[in-house]
Amino acid sequence: MAEAFIALADTLVTGFDLIDFMHGLAERCMDLLGVDAVGLLVTDQRGRLQLMGASSEQTRLLELFQLQNDQGPCLVCFRSGRPVHCADLAGPQAGAWPRFAEQARLAGFGAVSALPMRLREQIIGAMNLFQLQPGELDAGTAALAQAMADIATIGLLQERAIRESQVLSEQLQHALTSRVVIEQAKGMLSERHALPMDKAFTLLRQHARSHHQHLTDLARSVVTRTTDLPPPDSGQGPPASPQQDPLTS
Repeated sequence: MAEAFIALADTLVTGFDLIDFMHGLAERCMDLLGVDAVGLLVTDQRGRLQLMGASSEQTRLLELFQLQNDQGPCLVCFRSGRPVHCADLAGPQAGAWPRFAEQARLAGFGAVSALPMRLREQIIGAMNLFQLQPGELDAGTAALAQAMADIATIGLLQERAIRESQVLSEQLQHALTSRVVIEQAKGMLSERHALPMDKAFTLLRQHARSHHQHLTDLARSVVTRTTDLPPPDSGQGPPASPQQDPLTS
C-alpha cells in the first residue's frame, strides 16, 4: 500500500505522463479497494470534465456515456464536492440518472460510488468505483479510496503548477530575448546613421508601424542585416501610420 501512495504522489519525475498516471491510478484502485472497475474524470484547462483514465474499454465507454448525457454519479459528485454512493443500480437512488443506470446495468454493474478528487475547496475531478454485485462500499474501503483520490489530486495539481511555471518562464525568457534583439538593432542603427539611441528606436518603431511588422521581427532582420533601414531624413519609404504600436513578442 505504501508503494501505491508513493507512486500516486510522485509526479515530479522526468517525463511525467498524465495518461499513464491516470491509468495507473485506476489499476491501483482496483488492486487495493477490491472493486471491479474504475473510471476517472478530470477537468481540463477550461474546467470541463474529460475522461482521463479507465480500467477497461467497457468502463471507458460508460464514462463517455455519462459525459455525453450529462448525468451520472461522477457528475453529481464533481458538482457537489461530496461522495455519491449507489448500492443498487436497479434501486430508487439510481432514478436520479436513469439513462446512466441502465447503461451501467447493461455493462454488468450492480453498484457504483463516486468520490471527489479535491484539495480543500478545489475540485479537479471525480473517481467512479464500480462493483458487479449490488452492495454498500464499506466505510474502510471508502476512506481508503478517498485518501487515494486526495493524494492523486495533490500530485496532479503539483504537476499543473510546475507546467504553468515553465510556460511563464518561457514567456518571460522570450520577452527578455526580444528586448535584447531590439537593443542590438538600436545600436546598429545608431552607429550606421549617427543617431542618438532614442532616435534610432523611433526610426525602428516607425518603420515597423508603417510596414505592419512586429517590432521584434524587424529588429531581428536589422541585426541579421536582411533589412537595411534608410536614415530618417532620406525620404525613403512610406510615412508612419497612426496605428497602435505592434506587439514586441
